[in-house]
Amino acid sequence: MTLLDFILHVDKHLELFVQNYGTWVYALLFLIIFVETGVVVMPFLPGDSLLFVVGAMCGVGLMSYPLSVSLLLAAAILGNQSNYTIGRYFGPKVFQWEDSRWFNKKAFDQAHGFYEKYGGITIVAARFMPFLRTFAPFVAGVAQMTRRKFSMYDVLGGTLWVGGIVTVGYFFGNIPWVKLHLDKIIWAMILVPGMVVLFGAWKSRGKANA
Repeated sequence: MTLLDFILHVDKHLELFVQNYGTWVYALLFLIIFVETGVVVMPFLPGDSLLFVVGAMCGVGLMSYPLSVSLLLAAAILGNQSNYTIGRYFGPKVFQWEDSRWFNKKAFDQAHGFYEKYGGITIVAARFMPFLRTFAPFVAGVAQMTRRKFSMYDVLGGTLWVGGIVTVGYFFGNIPWVKLHLDKIIWAMILVPGMVVLFGAWKSRGKANA
C-alpha cells in the first residue's frame, strides 16, 4: 500500500483497520493528525479527507462521534503547539540572529509584526489548506508570535477544522452519490485549496511587482 493509495482510499483502509484492531484506530488517527500538524516535514498526510471519512464512519456507528472529535481536536491543537514551539526554538538558532549573513533583522521584524497583526486569521484559515496548515504554526513560531495569541487562534482554528469536517462527514459521508465519488471528492479537497493558495500568491506577487 502506497501513501497515495492510502490517501485516495482512506475510507476502505480505515474501515479495515477498525475491523482488525477496533479501538486502536483512535490512537492511529490521533498520531496521523498530530504528525501532520506538528511535524513540519510531514505536510502530505491526509488530514481533510481523513476527518471526513471519520465522520462518515461515525455516522454508521463504526466509531464514536464525541470521542473522535475530542481526540482529533486534541491532536490538532497539540500538533500546532508542537510545530510553533519548534519554529520558536530553532528559528533564531538557525539564523544565529545578527551574527549570520542569512538573517535579515528587518524582514524578521516585519514577519513578527505581520503575525501579531494578521497572524490569527492566517492560523485559522491555514487549517483548511493542505501543506499550509503544517507550515503556518512553524512560521508563527519563527516570527515570534506571542504564545497566548497563537494558542487562542490555534484552538479556534482546530475546533472549526476538526468539528466542521467531521460533522460534514457524519451527515453527508454516507449518501450513495458521495460514497460513489469519494475519490474525486478527496482530490478536490486536496487540489482546490492548493489552487486558491497559488492564485493568492500569484496575485500578491503581481501587486508587489506593480
